[in-house]
Amino acid sequence: MNFFLKKEKVSLIIIFSILIIVSVPNFILSLLRARDQVRRDDMGVLEDSLSQYYEEFGSFPLSSTDGQIMDCLKPGDAPYQNDKGIWIIDAIACVWGKDALKNLITGRTYMTTLPRDPHGDKGVSYLYLSDGERYQLYGAMEGEKEDEVNPKIISKNLHCGNKICNIGRFYNCDIVKTIDECAREEAAMMQ
Repeated sequence: MNFFLKKEKVSLIIIFSILIIVSVPNFILSLLRARDQVRRDDMGVLEDSLSQYYEEFGSFPLSSTDGQIMDCLKPGDAPYQNDKGIWIIDAIACVWGKDALKNLITGRTYMTTLPRDPHGDKGVSYLYLSDGERYQLYGAMEGEKEDEVNPKIISKNLHCGNKICNIGRFYNCDIVKTIDECAREEAAMMQ
């Protein structure tokens, strides 16, 4: 017993093929937009957490040379006070998506886990630059026509892992300048 004629089978295959051809690009675009929304959310949460950190310490965590937040300790290490009562912290770079952002002295946690770019497994990461007084936080959106994508950031040719950074957030330093340029301008203004 055959439910469909050969012509009907061919027609169904053509119809399903057209539906797949039309649906797949929209599905891929929706995944891209979802990842970009995660990046927006991550930047906002990082910005809030860094603000809380600053309120407590009066400075931001420093950045490592490869753009990570310097606020973690080696296993077994702990902050200690020197003979003058000053806290000494031998901080190391935190790993995106693994380590927490916290006050290493009191243990207060600002973020239980630093966010990781949705394509972290493909070599994409966030970039954090800071001298303690100011910071710049960068990411790489996939959607090149997103509102946050900034050609001035792209022209800086900063690497968010294996992608060029194209979005950013900042505090006390214009996003198109380097941290060093902002520090020099501030020092010149104080003279």
